[in-house]
Amino acid sequence: MSSCSCSLLLSPLPGTFDPGSLAKTGSEVSFVTRNNVDESGNTSKKSSSIGPKPNLLSTTTGRREAIGVMGLGLVELIAWQFQWQPQIAEAAETAPCELTVAPSGLAYCDKVVGTGPEAVKGQFIKAHYVGKLENGKVFDSSYSRGKPLTFKVGVGEVIKGWDEGILGGEGVPPMLAGGKRILKLPPELGYGVRGAGCRGGSCIIPPDSVLLFDVEFVGKG
Repeated sequence: MSSCSCSLLLSPLPGTFDPGSLAKTGSEVSFVTRNNVDESGNTSKKSSSIGPKPNLLSTTTGRREAIGVMGLGLVELIAWQFQWQPQIAEAAETAPCELTVAPSGLAYCDKVVGTGPEAVKGQFIKAHYVGKLENGKVFDSSYSRGKPLTFKVGVGEVIKGWDEGILGGEGVPPMLAGGKRILKLPPELGYGVRGAGCRGGSCIIPPDSVLLFDVEFVGKG
């Protein structure tokens, strides 16, 4: 498949899929936005080493000595945290992620739980993502374009699985800013029977496709 600087997250509107013209106009189009796919599946041009711990309970340790050792231990602990925290976070991010399936059919798994605020319906937010088919083939990535996707969440600007996967829903907690989540969308929460990016008898996203997204909720748009 030829590289595509576009994305398919918007709802269907009449039009044709033309990556070349999109590149010329500089329009931001996403495979998660919904307004760049018509009923036939065509996309339009509109879219958008700590050492051993000291025995502080030892009766041979004086009070001042004990306090001094405790202070040294704290400094070492802080230094250890700064040294290893990035590696720990990276290990957690690459660890196997067990998906939880919600009543809607959406499956999710938090690779990193954010520490910022959750998104509010109708709010503009920024999100990075990598979109893949069930066979692992990548069909779209905001990282490859060098900037996150900006959209209004919860109002139908993106496919249903994204609104639910970020805002939350029955059995799905909302994402927090800074969080990273895997989303697995059944066809009805993605592009359904029409697929997307169809042209000349072939589709970038075939009809009835299960979609996998690695989503990073960056924050407010």
